[in-house]
Amino acid sequence: MSRSPLSVSRFRTIFIGFWLSVTIDGVFVLHWYEPGWDLSVAVIDSIISCVVLFIFCLPLMTTLRYYTPKQKNYANIFIWCVFIVAAWMITIRWLLQLVLGHIERYPEFLNHSLVVRISIGFFLTGCVALAFMIWYTWEEQKEDEIRKQDTEKFTKEAELFKLRQQLQPHFLFNSLNSINALIGTRPEEARKMVQQLSEFLRGTLKKEETQWVSLKEELQYLQLYLDIERVRFGNRLFTIIDSDDTTGQMKLPALLLQPIVENAIKFGLYDTTGDTQIKIIAAADGSNLFLKVENPFDPETSSSNQGTGFGLKSVQRRLYLLFGRNDLLATEAKENIFTTIVKIPQLPVQKS
Repeated sequence: MSRSPLSVSRFRTIFIGFWLSVTIDGVFVLHWYEPGWDLSVAVIDSIISCVVLFIFCLPLMTTLRYYTPKQKNYANIFIWCVFIVAAWMITIRWLLQLVLGHIERYPEFLNHSLVVRISIGFFLTGCVALAFMIWYTWEEQKEDEIRKQDTEKFTKEAELFKLRQQLQPHFLFNSLNSINALIGTRPEEARKMVQQLSEFLRGTLKKEETQWVSLKEELQYLQLYLDIERVRFGNRLFTIIDSDDTTGQMKLPALLLQPIVENAIKFGLYDTTGDTQIKIIAAADGSNLFLKVENPFDPETSSSNQGTGFGLKSVQRRLYLLFGRNDLLATEAKENIFTTIVKIPQLPVQKS
């Protein structure tokens, strides 16, 4: 996983600024210590010292990028710092003698300043090691968090896909049984039902690529399912859909209505005799889309708790995975009407 370009750029700018400030400070300190020398002496001394230390710190920075020591291995970093400072002192002493050794009193000044230079070099090297350890550790934690989020996202998408796939076999088996029953007595209706089932399943495969659709699109797709169910149940099934242009443009997760309506048909037609009316009502309330599905049930032959079968439980689980809330689906049984109410928050940015 690549590191964040913004973080790298910002850290690099801060690091370069740190070394520039150290170089400039070195110029002022050296010039203040020996005001009789020309300013160029202090500039050359500071530039050579800082540039060489920077070069010697590069292996340490590269090592820390791929090796972040545990607490018990911090001695390794200390040894690295001692080695770098020792090599740095030998190098700059030779370079400074070579470049500035001809200046009066400079060799004596260089020898007297070795202890101070070692202290400053060790301090700067320690600061570099600490800064890069903190930064690389932070980067690793950030990458771990991104990987964790990606894993949770993939897990959630896999569970959503599984929930949607679990609903299809139940509907498919019922439809095939109905087609089988119609082949002998009503072949034309059986052929029509096969075509409708084919369109429905083809639409299901396409919907897998889309997480959000408009209510208008969802109702159009739901109509294919209702047409199939009307072939199964004949004139017993009636549906009323109450939706306007405003709610039609609002978004909801794809294929959310079908299991709710299937649940309504199952507990509406199976437990009652005569005609059954399924009512679907859509309403907008602020930033929420409310969907209400009503179906009749016989209190004597069906408990209201039976109305909350696998279909509704899968919808509730899907809503929780998408929104992280358990209060978006509610059911109500009053007299002989079972009502399912779904609230769909309208997200600021939705992918359709």
